[in-house]
Amino acid sequence: MFVWDGILPSLFQFFRRCCSISTQEHQINEEINDKEVRLIDADGTQLGVVPLQRALETAAQRDLDLVKIAPKAVPPVCRVMDYGKFCFEQAKKEKEARKNQKVVEIKEVRLSAKIDTHDFETKVKAAQKFLANGDKVKASIRFRGRELAHTNIGLDVMKRFGEACAPLGVIEKAPKLEGRQMLMFLAPEKKK
Repeated sequence: MFVWDGILPSLFQFFRRCCSISTQEHQINEEINDKEVRLIDADGTQLGVVPLQRALETAAQRDLDLVKIAPKAVPPVCRVMDYGKFCFEQAKKEKEARKNQKVVEIKEVRLSAKIDTHDFETKVKAAQKFLANGDKVKASIRFRGRELAHTNIGLDVMKRFGEACAPLGVIEKAPKLEGRQMLMFLAPEKKK
């Protein structure tokens, strides 16, 4: 009769320790090929500089992995730890960091050189709403035909727009003519 109880766990250990994952960043167990390593135990105590074989035996005794955490140090620093648990915690920290980070979007408000007062006020309200939400605003004026000869009118509209949005935002990039278009960027006011 064949006994699976002793073989399956040992096969699992073999594959866990010997088969490498293509995306891992650290060298683990038999992938480490240095003669001596500075060994740190699972609880954080330093065990000193030891030969690699002794470090591997220490990790195997504790049923954990030997992970090279500082490959450029002389000698390299290796730690005894559960590598699967370590990777899981790292992924969890990265996910939490991505969740807490705010992505700043650039919203565009299109004006014209011949904009009327009510349309102007509507565009200002939209820009103020974007700035209040923490987004940047790109104000643009497209000059058509003969309007290109009177860019100073567009510049006045841009300055007026910047002054109207001043309570919630600051001018990050002053109005500048680029081809047939004048652009200005506004950033939200820094909260104190």
